[in-house]
Amino acid sequence: MGRGILQFPVVLRAGVAGLGLLGLGAALAAGDAERGQALYKERCSACHSIRYNGQGPAHAGVVGRAIGRAPGFDYSPALRTAQGMWTEENLDRWLTDPERFLPGQRMNVSIEDARDRADLIEFLKSQGTRE
Repeated sequence: MGRGILQFPVVLRAGVAGLGLLGLGAALAAGDAERGQALYKERCSACHSIRYNGQGPAHAGVVGRAIGRAPGFDYSPALRTAQGMWTEENLDRWLTDPERFLPGQRMNVSIEDARDRADLIEFLKSQGTRE
C-alpha cells in the first residue's frame, strides 16, 4: 500500500511534465509573426516581396490563395497547373521541400527548421491581401 502511494506522485509528476511539453509544442506550432518577419527579410526578400512580384511572386494574401495564382506572376508550368490552396499545412510542406511538394517548381530553397517555418507562415498570415 505504501509503495502505491509513493508511485502515484511520480506518475502524476510525469503526466504534468508531459502536458507542459504538449503546451510547448502548440506554442511553437502557432508561430511568432515578429520573428517570422525577420526571417522573411533574411531568407526570402532576395526573391520575394509582400506587395510586388519579383523573381518570386508577391506574398500578400498568400495564405488562402489558390496555388500558382498570384496576379501577374509568370509561374513554372508545375505551379500553373497545380490544384489546391495555400493553407498553413501546404505552406509548411512547401517550405520543407518544394520539389517534393510539387515536382518541377523553380524555388529550390527550403526551410529545414519547423519553428522557422511556423514563424514565417504566421508572418505571411498577418500580411492580408495585395493592394
